Amino acid sequence: MLTSLSSVLAKAQRGRYAVGAFNFNNLETLQAIMGAAEAEHSPVILQTSEGALAYAGMEELAALVHLAAKKSKRPVIFHLDHGKDYALVVEAVKSGLYTSVMFDGSALPFKENVRRTKKIVEMAHQRGMSVEAEIGLIAGKEDFVSVSERDAAMTQPAQAAEFARLTQCDALAVAIGTRHGAFKMKKESSLDFHRLKLIAEATRVPLVLHGASGVPSHIKRLCTQSGCEISSAKGIPDAQIKKAVSLGICKVNIDTDLRIAFDAGIRTFLKQRPDVIDPREILKPARDLMAMVARSKMRLFGCSKKG
Repeated sequence: MLTSLSSVLAKAQRGRYAVGAFNFNNLETLQAIMGAAEAEHSPVILQTSEGALAYAGMEELAALVHLAAKKSKRPVIFHLDHGKDYALVVEAVKSGLYTSVMFDGSALPFKENVRRTKKIVEMAHQRGMSVEAEIGLIAGKEDFVSVSERDAAMTQPAQAAEFARLTQCDALAVAIGTRHGAFKMKKESSLDFHRLKLIAEATRVPLVLHGASGVPSHIKRLCTQSGCEISSAKGIPDAQIKKAVSLGICKVNIDTDLRIAFDAGIRTFLKQRPDVIDPREILKPARDLMAMVARSKMRLFGCSKKG
């Protein structure tokens, strides 16, 4: 069943767990995510990026989500992820297809980010939709999002509190040391938990962690054994994600880990069965591997048995 982001995150905030937000671009990835949510009895956030919309279309992806949500008893949120294009976010709000949107004005000057976010919030709230915003710049590259290490900036607690107050956003993405993409860091990650604690105390708004994929070693190994060149990829350790959730993170975005699982499933199958040309047979292992990854994330975030 489709529901609002604000209601699901309010429960997560009270229960001190996070809800997994998974990006998808096609039917198989959606099936994997929804299968995981059903198996784990978990609420789930289905996300489409600007890149996904360019690839498959807003109405087409929305049709898949609405059908999946209608068939499910789990709370399902349909969310526009990383909407940097203001006009596209407005289009998503007016379409009535989403239950929540993200306007990412993090690269804008503070006052302009506030001004545009506030407008989106007003439009969305009139339609019963929730809004996620972002303050601080998260480094890395993924889909249409690209921020250099030089331009990245940690979220300032006092500024985050002012931003949340001025915009009345329903969720706030913060920068505490995570990075987008598979190649997150050269050394071991070190998230700024003290900063996160201060932000949570200052804002009282459900907080969101982007760039949080873990790049599981067993999935990466499957992928590299079949020819994928990501041996140097490194993600955020599970222990650090768990601690971030305990300090106020209520929504965790996952994209890279599903991409690696999809790739690993296809490469492994084709290496073992080069005689198969049926797309359905080729895509099944990828779907199963993505579902396994999504289930492990739901358990890590603490949202299993919460939906």
